[in-house]
Amino acid sequence: MTRPVLLLCQVLVAVVVIGLWHVFTTVPVFGRILLPPFFFSNPWDVGSQIYSWFASGIIWKHLGITLLESVLAFVIGSTLGVLIGFWFARQPRLAAIFDPYVKMANALPRVVLAPIFALWLGLGIWSKVALGVTLVFFIVFFNVYQGVKEVSPTVLANGRMLGMSERQLMRHVFWPSALSWMFSSLHTAVGFAVVGAVVGEYLGSAAGLGYVIQQAEGTFDVAGVFAGMFVLSAFVIAIDILVTMVEKRLLVWKPVASEGRS
Repeated sequence: MTRPVLLLCQVLVAVVVIGLWHVFTTVPVFGRILLPPFFFSNPWDVGSQIYSWFASGIIWKHLGITLLESVLAFVIGSTLGVLIGFWFARQPRLAAIFDPYVKMANALPRVVLAPIFALWLGLGIWSKVALGVTLVFFIVFFNVYQGVKEVSPTVLANGRMLGMSERQLMRHVFWPSALSWMFSSLHTAVGFAVVGAVVGEYLGSAAGLGYVIQQAEGTFDVAGVFAGMFVLSAFVIAIDILVTMVEKRLLVWKPVASEGRS
């Protein structure tokens, strides 16, 4: 499937979903509206709300704060995940000692941690960043750890036979092996960084997309809630596109799998 055809199909899915949403919330079917607008709003009201936010410029402040929190959570969590993932993969004994503690920490509900971070770090951006870091770190950590462990024994043995030092093995063997796993996790981590920031804002803040959604929900403004969700979704997609661009740049050496022909 070519890129233009794929893009057309993706846009078509969105058009169909929005069209059905409009029909079910505005057109009576068998004498009744299937999705009451009070609970589900409608595409026109949601679109009008989004336009109003951007036309007035009020949304830019909230987007900027959420972007800052998400980027900080993404960068800090990803960096820690990569470094510690590599370290544990290269130190099996250390990994075995800390294995139960890592799993225990990963099992903690992040929503429970949000009030604790707010108590420790206040209601500013750092409590939201800390929550995002806890979400991003484990995704990247486990993928990098597995990527390094999945190095081909044959390639590793050949490198050692050629006299490569530990530093050269890290650069030419372990790092390329982990890159695919790492970027696979980064695509997921982008969404989780934003989720951490928004959930933190939702639970306690004076600005950000989470704050906007919480305020709309508090006044039963369903259109505002859906508008915030759509802006948030577009926000995540834009960041994910940037990650994809970096991935293509760093993985330019990787051969592209050929598509099967029917």
